[in-house]
Amino acid sequence: MEGVPVRTPKRGQKRDLLDMAGTNAKLVLEEKFRLMELDESKTTGAMNELTDAMGIAPGHRIEAFDHSHIQGADIVSAMVVFEDGQPNKNLYRKYKLKTVDHADEAASTREVIRRRYTRLLKEHSDMPDLILMDGGDIQMNAAKDVLVNELGLNIPVGGMVKNDHHQTADLLFGKADTPLHLDPKSQGFYLLQRIQDEVHRFAITFHRKVHTKNTLTSRLDAISGVGPKTRNKLLRKFGSLKKIADAPEQEIRDLGISETVAKTIKFSLGKIAKADATKE
Repeated sequence: MEGVPVRTPKRGQKRDLLDMAGTNAKLVLEEKFRLMELDESKTTGAMNELTDAMGIAPGHRIEAFDHSHIQGADIVSAMVVFEDGQPNKNLYRKYKLKTVDHADEAASTREVIRRRYTRLLKEHSDMPDLILMDGGDIQMNAAKDVLVNELGLNIPVGGMVKNDHHQTADLLFGKADTPLHLDPKSQGFYLLQRIQDEVHRFAITFHRKVHTKNTLTSRLDAISGVGPKTRNKLLRKFGSLKKIADAPEQEIRDLGISETVAKTIKFSLGKIAKADATKE
């Protein structure tokens, strides 16, 4: 602005304050760059450490899979995506398995890998640079078989393994399923750990939702007079057996449910609640 005087002190207290401001600004800038370098080592740098250890070309995107079930029931699979060492939750996917009705890690892997990459091929979408399977060599080799022999894809596949304490232990890779013996203090190992923990968390969370919904459905279906339409009305309105049981009978009837069926629902859910309390 014109007419505004600008002075630069040469000595004294004002000069000291100016020097202090300059020093502080320099320190803040240096700290910012240090944190940027640290973040880079944990993300892109960690990704490069993994690909270097595997002897493959540097990559951008990792897709990781895990399965979850309870004694072979309600089997689901889940996929997480890490890009340049960071999770991209917009690309996560959930799968209810259609061809597997019992605990079979290889069969579950074959179905989800087939579904995922057949779709990417049809959509002409970019493929990941690396696929990681939680579960070691069984899942890893099942994935490779589908990719190579069925889909003609040459995507590197690694098998994440855990120790006896269910903690990330190592990564299997190569024709002989060789452990890479990653340095547990390296950023590459930390990235592997984050991926394994995240895909396991995502699969477990999805499975719990599916299992809870299926449990609600089966219990409501067992009540006399409750068909699919009535069951769906109840689930949409209340969301849980407890909320249905606690709801006034009239609120249930307001859904278009007859008085007789409403009374049966309340009575049956009361018995279920008592039985569950006895088990606890």
